[in-house]
Amino acid sequence: MNTLANPANLANADWSAGHFAHWPTGLPYELTIPDTTVDRNLTRAAQRYPEQPALIFYDSILSYAALQEQVQCMAGYLQHRCGVQRGDRVLLMMQNSPQFVIAFYAILRADAVVVPISPMSTGDEVAYFVQDCCATIVFIAEDSVPLWLSLDPNLRVSGIIVARYADYLHTPTTLPLPSCIGEHYDTDLLQGTVSWHDAMAAHLAPSAPLGEPDDLAVLPYTSGTTGEPKGCMHTHRSMMFGAVSSPTWAGVLKPASVTLAALPFFHVTGMQVGMNATIFRGGTLVIMARWDRAVATTLIRRYQVATWSSVPTMMIDFLSNPKLTADDVSSLERVSGGGAAMPASIAQRLLELTGLSYMEGYGLTETMAATHSNPPQRLKQQCLGIPVFNVRSHIVDPATLTIMAPYENGEIVVNGPQLFQGYWNDTDRSVNAFVTIDKVAFFRTGDLGYRDEEGFFFFTDRLKRLINASGFKISPAEVESILFRHPAVHECCVIAAVHPYRGETAKALVVKKPDSRVDAGEIMDWAKTVMAPFKVPTIVEFVDWLPKSATGKIQWRLLQAREWHSSIPAASLLRTAINTSSESHSVE
Repeated sequence: MNTLANPANLANADWSAGHFAHWPTGLPYELTIPDTTVDRNLTRAAQRYPEQPALIFYDSILSYAALQEQVQCMAGYLQHRCGVQRGDRVLLMMQNSPQFVIAFYAILRADAVVVPISPMSTGDEVAYFVQDCCATIVFIAEDSVPLWLSLDPNLRVSGIIVARYADYLHTPTTLPLPSCIGEHYDTDLLQGTVSWHDAMAAHLAPSAPLGEPDDLAVLPYTSGTTGEPKGCMHTHRSMMFGAVSSPTWAGVLKPASVTLAALPFFHVTGMQVGMNATIFRGGTLVIMARWDRAVATTLIRRYQVATWSSVPTMMIDFLSNPKLTADDVSSLERVSGGGAAMPASIAQRLLELTGLSYMEGYGLTETMAATHSNPPQRLKQQCLGIPVFNVRSHIVDPATLTIMAPYENGEIVVNGPQLFQGYWNDTDRSVNAFVTIDKVAFFRTGDLGYRDEEGFFFFTDRLKRLINASGFKISPAEVESILFRHPAVHECCVIAAVHPYRGETAKALVVKKPDSRVDAGEIMDWAKTVMAPFKVPTIVEFVDWLPKSATGKIQWRLLQAREWHSSIPAASLLRTAINTSSESHSVE
């Protein structure tokens, strides 16, 4: 029994789950976080470690003292030249870079709200984000200027601050640079712009901070899987919990520890586990603007990177590098991630190369990073882990909300301090996103899973992704996991296809490994030996690549939409029937 907390005092603890027996050694069951705003973490780090490298950007170093000074200058500019006031929304649309970090903390220091969006967003998406959150100011880099020039001229913001990534390359580097760093565009064509350099050169000091822990801090948008994207309202308090709990749980609290920031900062994992958690503890961020496995290898070795959060697609690519050696990654102490289950073969390759087991976790945009994670001393493969500090979680029947027994499949629901405050300007969806169980409000994740007898949670699929084949429910994620075992499969995505008899059937889109000569029939014959007959894909299509989001997740919804579109009218009739019959199970 963990002696750092008194179980009798843990009112929210679900002792029947059994996971407390596997709690990280030496850590309390509940975590008390600083009662402050996120931007003050940087102020504190700069005071304690002024000369410590805060950011390393392709061999150019920015100390904590310099980072804090530049954040102050940009916050002052936002307030005194742009008129940004407490609670205003400011759009931040950049690749990973020193400018992203500076802009993020400057917006918070100006008592405003960060709206992080992908720099790969389309014009329609950008217009929606601006209009939905009523953004007043926008931060972009020069590579986004053409997109902004293409937008409807009636789309108005008060000002656009344009950065050039190359401006923060102060030291010559032998590293190959991504194309976005060298791109240059004439910003004079874009009205209402000011250069990053000119904004910093104004040297304006910000007003005394007014922000409080319960103020809105960040408004990240969901991927819009069931309609338009929804802004998730996160306060400084919910942000702080994730930034503190992540390194505490993983046992990474050394100020000098170096983190590879390869996941995008505009996404919650890169933002929290990468950027904010590192700055909270005064660590060093080694920043990659774009993923490149060779560059990542060099950076890990050159700067003795200790921690790295990734996604399976990134790790698959990294470990498939034939030039990679154990010496290249000998400095790594913790490799973690989520977003999808890590294929067992990839996790084994990582273990053989580094001696490290991949630490998987689970979280959503609505929870601002992890609600579940594997304990460092008991890492289960392809497992979400156990509820972390202060979190209560159940598996429930999606229709009745009855709590399910171990190994029974149901919807994952969570309660914890990292939960969002609801969806921006959408009261109905905010209310419907929560259910009350034993007088406690739980967020409905829309994810299906189960927990084992030890209280560890496992993901099986999205609630709305199940394939209905003659009444049998097929989990695409489960089929994908099995297909990964085939020696010829490099990547795969399983979607539903129209079937004249079964209604729906599983279709596998497969990227073969180089030089593989396997055909579709061989894949299907092999599948029949390793999975139930109704789960076997009756269609296997080989493709050269699979579309991925900016965070490395395969965009199965896009592929599914294409499949239904190609099968009209049969697919539309089928989906109408399915959606009508299952509408009561909707959580989004």
